[in-house]
This record gives sequence, structure tokens and C-alpha cells, in this order.
Amino acid sequence: QVQLVESGGGLVQAGGSLRLSCAASGRIFSINPMGWYRQAPGKQRELVARITSGGSPSHADSVKGRFTISRDNARNTVYLQMNNLRPEDTAVYYCKAGIRDDIGIFRDYWGQGTQVTVSS
Repeated sequence: QVQLVESGGGLVQAGGSLRLSCAASGRIFSINPMGWYRQAPGKQRELVARITSGGSPSHADSVKGRFTISRDNARNTVYLQMNNLRPEDTAVYYCKAGIRDDIGIFRDYWGQGTQVTVSS
């Protein structure tokens, strides 16, 4: 079994910061891309940022300069540092990872989601 567990969401005022974490555990052989998505009420889930196993990041235009994705391969963990938060960043944030398990099967896994609420 492989699972992703997220933490770090919460309520913050506009201009504040939060750091999300997502740890993968279980029968993991390798993890390739890891990413963060978000879904606001009434909207589609959208990609916020992703990072390759080699550490190459990419960020959505809406968060560039404010959010930073990083990963710790030794801990199978991906982070999202969110600074200068805005009310429009309010959403449920999900992590996603492409994982090959110990019997060679590769598939995408999702975390359970963590709520981020930014008050104005």
C-alpha cells in the first residue's frame, strides 16, 4: 500500500504564509513527479506547482513569485511554501505523486486534501 499524507493547511490573513507538506509512505520503489493542485468551491481542480525527481520546479503563473515547491527525496516528501497569500488562494490543496511500487507498477496517487483559507 502507498499513501500520501498532507499537513500544514489552516486559516491565515491575507499577506500571511503557510507551508504545506506531503509525505509518501508504503511500498515505494521510486517517485517521479510530485505536485500540488488546488480546488476552490465551484471550480475545477488546477495545477499549482510540480517538481521532478531531479528537483526541477514549475509554478502556475498565478502563484509565481509567491509560492515555492520543493522536495526531500530522502524523506519522500514534497513541500509548498506559500507567501503573500491572497483570498483567491482559498481552496482545498491536494498533493499528487507518480509512484512506482516495489512490484513495478506505476500510477498516480493523491493525498486527502488540506484546506487553506485566506481571510481579507
